[in-house]
Amino acid sequence: MSNTRPAATLVVMCACAALVVGFVASVNLALPLLADALAPSSSALLWVVDGYVLVFACLVIPGGAAGDRFGRKGVLTAGLATVALGALVSALAPTIPVLLAGRVVAGIGAAAVLPNTLGCLLHATPPERRPAAIGWWAAATGVGGIIGNVGGGALLAAGGWRSLFAGVVPIAVALAVAVAATTPVSPRTARPLRPVATLMLTGGTFALLLGIIEAPELGWAGPVVIGGFVLAVGLYAAWARAELRAERPLLDPRLFRIPLLRSSCLGMVVCFFGMFGLFFVNASFLQYGKGYGVLATGLGLVPLVVPLLAGARFAPWISARLAPAVQLAAAFALIGGGLVGLSTVGRATPYPIYAAGLVVIGTGCALALPRLSADIAGSLPPEQAGVSGGLQSTTRELGSALGVAVIGTVLTGAFVAGLPPVLAGGTTVPHTVAAALAIAPDAATRSAVLDAFVAAVDTGFFAIGLTTLVTGALVTAQSVASARARRSPERVLYRG
Repeated sequence: MSNTRPAATLVVMCACAALVVGFVASVNLALPLLADALAPSSSALLWVVDGYVLVFACLVIPGGAAGDRFGRKGVLTAGLATVALGALVSALAPTIPVLLAGRVVAGIGAAAVLPNTLGCLLHATPPERRPAAIGWWAAATGVGGIIGNVGGGALLAAGGWRSLFAGVVPIAVALAVAVAATTPVSPRTARPLRPVATLMLTGGTFALLLGIIEAPELGWAGPVVIGGFVLAVGLYAAWARAELRAERPLLDPRLFRIPLLRSSCLGMVVCFFGMFGLFFVNASFLQYGKGYGVLATGLGLVPLVVPLLAGARFAPWISARLAPAVQLAAAFALIGGGLVGLSTVGRATPYPIYAAGLVVIGTGCALALPRLSADIAGSLPPEQAGVSGGLQSTTRELGSALGVAVIGTVLTGAFVAGLPPVLAGGTTVPHTVAAALAIAPDAATRSAVLDAFVAAVDTGFFAIGLTTLVTGALVTAQSVASARARRSPERVLYRG
């Protein structure tokens, strides 16, 4: 292996990770345009984002297993081609159902991409350089959201919502060519794929998100919502039972007996819960509440990226000087506190104040992501790199899906409750800003609609900020417990 190959592989793997993560964030910018063009319901808008993320999160561990079994480089290349196909279907979609189908296909491809970028990277990187490489890879997954916002804004400004999906196609194809040119072939292992267990996990997550997303329109006590939650519990229990009884499980639930792994996975969910909840709301807030265009909206998140890039460079130095619990406590205090701070913004709030909140949140993510990524990778032996990469990717995307679903649900409920009486008292109450503005009879009513939306945004920011603070405290407590467990060598928690 040449001296330059690890560096080239690092660049390509980070670019692949940034693409599939950025494809989540960039679509948020297109939601107002989609609402005008295809007139979807509020829940359909959420599924445009979460349809991709759902299959991404649930298939990412099988994607890592497929890479271990059939070759990480080959599966990664096929995943990029599938992302390109799904993006093309979405770009040509005449209706929301076809668009959703394209999003699902792209999500399948993304699930093959993300875990295998980490597996390929660890194989190509000398042991002494792996901590720094993991730090850059972790930062790429965070920066990918910013790149998606800026690049997506440019594509949307140039040619409308279809151009966003069409623009992903050549990028994914170019990265597939780059993977073929720069990435070494890694050894294969005979890992099982377990499709039935995968279907149970996917079905359980779909049922959970269905209950959360459909609640504002169907009611929390509605049969679809209650049935979704009950089905989710049943399918998750069946999945755990099947994996525990399997001779070679795809993801052994007993792994979560390892305190460090358990706390790090929860922390990753929490971090991306807050970050992608922010991405979802930011796109509509800056366009509707502040009157920004799509490009300015994408650029509006740039202050978030500065601390993420700085954190990638100094992550090993920071981790060597701060106790994990201290680092994580500071990280989640900044993320949650920054989101709560954003809950005070209004239509007249100057952008620099909004940007300051983004910097605070970005600093928290810069502290959290490299620490959590390294802890997940370090909890398992090198031969389980596929499991490690799958867990990192699954927890990221599960957090993203939950963040979008929860803040979207809170946003819709608060928006409908705050609508002016002339709209709220009709036979059909609008659940989206676009629908409300379309039937507003005069300028005063349109202004009241925007005020109701911004107030709902504040409620959404406060909800996910408070959730991040509380769950972040739990992660910190788990980190303390894992440190104590590591100081007790006689305690055997898991034998793989």
